[in-house]
Amino acid sequence: MKLTVLGAGCWGLTLAWLLTDNFDEVVVWGRHCDLYEDLIKNKHASKPLEVQLKDSVIVTSDLESAIKDADIILSVVATSGMRDVCENLKKAGIKNSQILVNASKGIELNTLMRMSEVIKDVLPEQKLAILSGPTLAKEVLQGKPTAASVASDDMEVAKFVQEHCNVPNRFRLYSNKDVIGVELGGSLKNVIAIASGFAHAMNLGDNCAGSLLTRGMAEIVRLSVKLGASPSTLYGLSGMGDLIATCSSPMSRNYTVGSLLGQGKKIDDILATLGSVAEGVKTSKAVCDLAKKLGVDVPVSQAIYDAVYTDITPQEVLSRLMNRKLKEEENYD
Repeated sequence: MKLTVLGAGCWGLTLAWLLTDNFDEVVVWGRHCDLYEDLIKNKHASKPLEVQLKDSVIVTSDLESAIKDADIILSVVATSGMRDVCENLKKAGIKNSQILVNASKGIELNTLMRMSEVIKDVLPEQKLAILSGPTLAKEVLQGKPTAASVASDDMEVAKFVQEHCNVPNRFRLYSNKDVIGVELGGSLKNVIAIASGFAHAMNLGDNCAGSLLTRGMAEIVRLSVKLGASPSTLYGLSGMGDLIATCSSPMSRNYTVGSLLGQGKKIDDILATLGSVAEGVKTSKAVCDLAKKLGVDVPVSQAIYDAVYTDITPQEVLSRLMNRKLKEEENYD
């Protein structure tokens, strides 16, 4: 059995580290510009997180050799680069029988497509699954246990990935057939995580944190159900589970972005300092565009979009959220 991980960022390297013993061969592919001598020669990464891969792991920028004979190809690239990677996979000779598993959480900005839609747009016959859940990379590297969902329209594909990527005592996987719900739960919660970090930096208290998390969840459900997701999926691992983890942990890149925004720092300076992708920044725009298109109310996401893309102050963001027109609380029975 061969596993290929596309993407040499912290989550891609963490998954390669976590799953090494599950496979006979593990390959990590990254663009030439993203690879460096310490990673290639010593299988060691020092930032944004320290990861030490086993000597048996192959690190390469040769996509054709990386995917050759791979049983599972695990994509962990930035969502903005997903379409290009899929085009390159096609050129490199990916086979329809190989299972492509997407572990990136976000929405393509210009098309407002989910990642599975982007992949199917380029590789329409590809076997495909989605991996999503509360998976903070630093905790996974510390050996702390978590669980996640593997979703696919083909349950045989989902169960194959579940079986071969499950790690006893550390990484428990659940199969799921609701691709839309699993994808949107993982993507939209990143925006709410920014809001959570924002509120924490402003010292707004635990009541506010609880209110923000639940109103954020209502927003996720509202938009996702409109797009075809099942509410029950959104209250599972890839929705509520991921939301709780990222909204309460400074280990979350999106939470960190929100915290710095709440301190009055500008987004360009924050991203330059962060040194890694925080998908919620671009997703905030995609969410607002989708919500406008579908006629769905997303005040928390709109507030974060304003905080990221305009000169609004943290105090003005809070005032807009707290002084909106009063309304009835939704019920998704």
